[in-house]
Amino acid sequence: MATTTVTTNVPGPTFGTQGFIEPAESDILRGIVQDIQAAFGGVLNFSTTDGSLTNATPQGQLAASIAAIVGNVNDTFLMMTQMLDPAFSFGRYQDGLARIYFIERNPSLPTVVEALCTGLEGVLIPVGATAKAVDGNLYTCTGSGTIPASGSITLPFACSIPGPIPCPPGALDTIFSTILGWDRIENLTEGILGQDLETRAQFERRRSLSVAHNALGFLPAILGAVLSLEGVLDAYVVENVENVPRTIGGVILAPNSLYVAVVGGDPDEICRAIWEIKAPGCAYNGNTTRTVYDTSEGYNPPFPAYQVSYQVPDPLPVIFAVTIKPNPLVPANALSLTQQAIVRAMAGADGGSRATIGATLFASRYYEPVAEALGPTVAIVNIKIGTQNTASAKFNGMISSGSLGGTLTVTSVTSGTLSAGQTVQGSGVAAGTMILGLLSGTLGGTGTYRVSLSQTTVAQVMYAVRALVDESPVLIDQAPTVALADITLILET
Repeated sequence: MATTTVTTNVPGPTFGTQGFIEPAESDILRGIVQDIQAAFGGVLNFSTTDGSLTNATPQGQLAASIAAIVGNVNDTFLMMTQMLDPAFSFGRYQDGLARIYFIERNPSLPTVVEALCTGLEGVLIPVGATAKAVDGNLYTCTGSGTIPASGSITLPFACSIPGPIPCPPGALDTIFSTILGWDRIENLTEGILGQDLETRAQFERRRSLSVAHNALGFLPAILGAVLSLEGVLDAYVVENVENVPRTIGGVILAPNSLYVAVVGGDPDEICRAIWEIKAPGCAYNGNTTRTVYDTSEGYNPPFPAYQVSYQVPDPLPVIFAVTIKPNPLVPANALSLTQQAIVRAMAGADGGSRATIGATLFASRYYEPVAEALGPTVAIVNIKIGTQNTASAKFNGMISSGSLGGTLTVTSVTSGTLSAGQTVQGSGVAAGTMILGLLSGTLGGTGTYRVSLSQTTVAQVMYAVRALVDESPVLIDQAPTVALADITLILET
């Protein structure tokens, strides 16, 4: 049987050094018209007198439809070839590429918080112990500990509902699972926001770091190993290779030492991951220490034991001031929309970058999510941020409760001046606590000030912060977070 050769004037896609290249749809249409004309003897009219297919004849419309179908198929193949590149892949394709590296996309992760547990000496608070926050959410202990002679111990808790749920200071205040001798729980610092299902950008960052998993002594390998652990939200790794203490990222590191900061995760698993990558012998920095046992083949009990330390970073509360133009079309719930947009953006839930340890915070990062939340009828004048790293004043003080708000007593001022409208930050200070005015003493200095929220705190170093800057540094022992009460919406006057 004879074989008939079919020819066409329609250009096809090509593969080359630039990858998959598809022809322009105008060229496809031109080729289809030529093929149809050849089949019908060249007597068909494909367009009206204007020479285009804008007002096409039936055969012209048919040619345009066929061209669109061919173009759509080419577009599909183009997308599929781009999915082979980790820089562009997403969804199921990105999952498939990541499995080559034996990693899976992280599910939604919970907000984590360091809570002060008070009770009788010797009482064990196990993993799984639960407490309840004022918003009704339950938090589960993720790292067990025994109450020491001091009567209190700080332990990590994770929200039972995953996602970026704010947990401001003092919110975790009720013991839910009764343990004899465990009397009280309180979070003196803000919780670190959880995240929704790992975004494309977050997953790709973790995948790229996972390439170093099999290396030994390599800092990216430590970072990749720690970030691959279940429940870890963020991590930072650096080392001091000198024989003298060095200040790196605002933190003093011991000579010849490793520094690892981690948010979330199981402390035992984190310390083992660090130990497996970095050979024993270096010094460590940090506020969390666990014993790691070397159970390698050839050892018998008692196994060699090593004390490994890492840093659980302090929460860095960020305050936001969003100024918009007055407009009758501003939504009635504009403040709530703004707050939720910023919380999600801080956690990277909008598809952008998460606010992380040791990175600079930029106010410009939040224009797009806030604008999208408020809608096109609302004009944003500016967004400003503030942290204790850009504080207007640093001072020693304490807050006592009162009937008309709290009273802030300032005993000394280290730097700057205090004034009305500043937000007070410190251990156990409620989010959104603002200075309302001077009661007694020297304006801007020592004395007593009325604050907006009634509460009682211990004497400590505090900060007076305003949202006035476009960017703020984050030290390597700090993890940025935010509470709804620290996000304000201002109408331009």
